[in-house]
Amino acid sequence: MICFSAVLTLPAMAFERPFPALTKRGKMSPAPHPLIVIEGRTRQLSPGARIWNENNLIEMPASIRGSDIVVNYTENAQGEIDRIWILTPEEAIEPIAKQINPLQR
Repeated sequence: MICFSAVLTLPAMAFERPFPALTKRGKMSPAPHPLIVIEGRTRQLSPGARIWNENNLIEMPASIRGSDIVVNYTENAQGEIDRIWILTPEEAIEPIAKQINPLQR
């Protein structure tokens, strides 16, 4: 019985996502692919860009709805956005410095 109740509580447990050392934070709004607006500035997604939603699942750019979505993101060497993480409300209020894993690239 104890094992069964422990399994039921697993989905409710919070998980921590480690973000790479060069991660930045901003507010994102969708735009026609391959563009995206971060902090009011139109930016380009890299050809292999990945977007993770609040549940850490891959999200397609065309399925993103809303505006001023708080995200963490990284840029490639050409200045294109290559990784985006849509933050949960809890992650959004936490300072980015506490979320970064300095050993991860």
